[in-house]
Amino acid sequence: MKSAQELFEMLLDLSFAEDIGDGDHTTLSTIPADVQGEARLLVKEEGILSGVKRGIAVLKKLDPSIEVEVLVGDGAHVRPGDVAFIARGPQRSLLTAERTMLNIMQRMSGIATVTARYQKELEGTKARVLDTRKTTPGMRILEKEAVACGGGANHRMGLYDMILIKDNHIDFAGGIEKAIDRARAYCKECDKDLKIEVETRSLDDVRRVLEHGGADRVMFDNFTPELTRRAVDLVAGRLETESSGGITLDNIRHYGLAGVDFVSVGAITHSVKGLDLSFKAIKKD
Repeated sequence: MKSAQELFEMLLDLSFAEDIGDGDHTTLSTIPADVQGEARLLVKEEGILSGVKRGIAVLKKLDPSIEVEVLVGDGAHVRPGDVAFIARGPQRSLLTAERTMLNIMQRMSGIATVTARYQKELEGTKARVLDTRKTTPGMRILEKEAVACGGGANHRMGLYDMILIKDNHIDFAGGIEKAIDRARAYCKECDKDLKIEVETRSLDDVRRVLEHGGADRVMFDNFTPELTRRAVDLVAGRLETESSGGITLDNIRHYGLAGVDFVSVGAITHSVKGLDLSFKAIKKD
């Protein structure tokens, strides 16, 4: 299995391949090879900054000679006019790496910003915002880092680090009990220490999960806040609880007040706008 760093390196290789191709001909034709320069990462919109370390890694991947002075770090609340860092190195390298670096940082900062808004709505409750697997292909590691920067929590990274028995698994397996039993038998046979979460579609489903046992977390899928409160009362702290489906910025607080441990929101990764950032050359007199 690929490590997080290996996946990131693969993403950069693909990003450079699709963007640079056989050369950045605009830069190669207009900028001499031996000229050094400076550029600043300028914030143009209020939000939560994320991806500073990853952005620097993009610059250094393209050209290890680039040096970076960090002024604002990941997770900081930024406003228009703030400068996150200053990069110094060959002008050609700064120009060629600019778009890939900005694409990653704008995306990550947008996710962190939206996550922070959702988490703020849960203040005063015990609930945490959870991400999902509804991420941009190839960017999951980065997008989940951004969620954490914004104060949210990460759900499973992929299909390999947690068992989540959803409605289709239950229907194909022949019921909640059979699905749980098969998951537990699989973990034992394969020597896997994986949490088991079960999706429920009704209070009756919740009761069946509780009566059968074998799960670590129960998900309330598309429950109303009132139904969620009743489900939380049924669970009575015996399992972790998670609300999912139909969660918006307008209603998330109602779910937090219902007493769940987690509220998962796909929108924090699949429907966000990038934070407005730019990479501006510093002119020398």
